[in-house]
Amino acid sequence: MKILEANQPNFKIDDKGPFGLTIGNFDGVHLGHKDLLKRVREATEKNGQKMIVMTFVPHPIKIIKGATSFLLNTYHERRCLLESLDVDYLVEIHFTRDLSTLSPEKFLSDYILSIEGVEGLYLGYDFAFGSNKAGDHEFVTNFCKGKCNVEIQPEFNMNGEDVSSSVIRKHLTEGQILAANNCLGREHFISGRVVKGAERGKQIGIPTANIEFDSDLIVPKRGVYITKTKYKDQLYFSVTNIGKNPTFKSDEVMSVETHLLDFDNDIYGDEISVYFIDRIRDERKFDSVNELISQIKKDVETARERFKL
Repeated sequence: MKILEANQPNFKIDDKGPFGLTIGNFDGVHLGHKDLLKRVREATEKNGQKMIVMTFVPHPIKIIKGATSFLLNTYHERRCLLESLDVDYLVEIHFTRDLSTLSPEKFLSDYILSIEGVEGLYLGYDFAFGSNKAGDHEFVTNFCKGKCNVEIQPEFNMNGEDVSSSVIRKHLTEGQILAANNCLGREHFISGRVVKGAERGKQIGIPTANIEFDSDLIVPKRGVYITKTKYKDQLYFSVTNIGKNPTFKSDEVMSVETHLLDFDNDIYGDEISVYFIDRIRDERKFDSVNELISQIKKDVETARERFKL
């Protein structure tokens, strides 16, 4: 997959078409996205076109609404997920406040139809763009007439339920990991560098890896989770706590700490990825450290039973 970072309009792709292009945010690259991209891949192959996926960096709602802690994946992770789906070209448009006010005519002319060789535009059933999302399907079809073919892809749902990035975010904030994973078609994960924390886990004999992660990422509801942790391409069973360690101090920042089962390596400074399997319980304040230790041991045993260890 070739990646083009487009910081201005009327950019060029150093290749000859024909091209078929689809556009969206693709946060999480969930089952709905995968269904759309599979259909676009089939259509572009049928029409002898190379497939372009156009998206935005940063995510528009970060610029328009100032949103934080909402992304399902980092932009680098999105690249990797899209590459796994046989995308030929990924065009990342630098999203700004000025870009958000462009008319749909201007956006189409300067960012899509300006690409030499674009013969097909494949849109999701609910996609609209331009200022106030004025560029709906009818507008795009009429505007592109005689310039490129426009195809609208059908709606995707699962068992009658909508699948979208916003739905998945809601599941995660409610701690509904199984529902989120079902919509993603994979396990939700958080990646980051292991940094030194308060080292309380080490002090009580249950060491944890404290993860420093992108502040724009959404974090599942505070609580304890059954997880798997990838370290240097090796998967380890683990138990992960998301929260503020209320037993020790109530005003600490949110942390993601994972305890890898049967693992005692020093991994400070290394990158790990934590994959969420299921939720065990809410985070809560215990009356004593011994009571906390007893509960953590029960959580570990719950994970061992799940993994049949």
